[in-house]
Amino acid sequence: MTLWRIRATVDDRPGYLSVLTASLALRGVNILSVQVHTTEAGAVDDFLVDAPDTIDAAALVAAVERGRGRDCWVARSEARGLVDQPTRVLGLATRLARDPEAIGETLRALLGADEVTWRSARVSGGVAGTTMVLPDPAGGAYELRRAAPTFTPAEYARAQALAELAATVARRAADECTVVLPGGAELTVRPATVDDLAGVQEMHRRCSARSRQRRYLGGATLPAPGRLRRLLEPARGLTLVATTTGSGEGAGPVVALANLLAEGDEAEVALLVRDDWQRRGLGTALLRRLVGHAERAGLAALLLHVQSENGPMLRTLARLARPTTAERDGPVVTITVPLAATPAPGVVPAQRR
Repeated sequence: MTLWRIRATVDDRPGYLSVLTASLALRGVNILSVQVHTTEAGAVDDFLVDAPDTIDAAALVAAVERGRGRDCWVARSEARGLVDQPTRVLGLATRLARDPEAIGETLRALLGADEVTWRSARVSGGVAGTTMVLPDPAGGAYELRRAAPTFTPAEYARAQALAELAATVARRAADECTVVLPGGAELTVRPATVDDLAGVQEMHRRCSARSRQRRYLGGATLPAPGRLRRLLEPARGLTLVATTTGSGEGAGPVVALANLLAEGDEAEVALLVRDDWQRRGLGTALLRRLVGHAERAGLAALLLHVQSENGPMLRTLARLARPTTAERDGPVVTITVPLAATPAPGVVPAQRR
């Protein structure tokens, strides 16, 4: 028996796929997997099959055409083709999470492309036969070509998702930095992930009840793990953690958490700094990084809900030296910081030039 890949278009009507599979079954062809790509021309069915050694490519094409298939493409497949598509894509995503600069080779592996070229010009994405143009979220675009078969919208969507994943991972790595405080202490500031949950919980436990109450306004109890997970990876916005440099391998404990939670063209900002790291300039450094991120994201304003007696936070805001407006509601002051949106242009990584 021999492994083959077959791709063919059939009318997107009830029963047509069964006619095609029956035609293959009559010739002893065993279908191992099938994917259906919806297109304007009909349903493009992508099969991985195990066929008798006596059947060649021409016989498979003939079987497909007898089963009402058209635009048939047939090619030998290797044993790795037995891995189902979701598993392959997850494996490629894992590779990108470790090395986002491998996006070119990842796209080649995903789509079986013969050629992957990165171009600096921004162009509209799409597929045209055996050519795909995929905008790079970091700037420029990828052009992919293969001899056959033609690309489908479903393949374009998969490639787009992987390109966005690579850009996100690269941005997270670029956002990590070392902050030197006025007293000389060095801290690592980086975007948070759900893997930071245990460290953030420990930081909350080491904060005083007063610090927690000032941060959450509604009480000094420890936030539930579910709430912290949502804060660590917000749907829109950015959460930063500050860790000490530690000794030996690995980072030290989390000592501060800074949240920017966006909704519409505004974002709510909140800080929590461990008590023994307060009044050392860390809150100011984190707030400035959040302001810069918000401006690059094109947000119009930041909102901060601060207790009127929270002098340290009010002084931190004053150090921004930006115009603000304040609206008091009982013991809570809502401060609005207007922003001059300056979206950053796409940065082309050196290895892609």
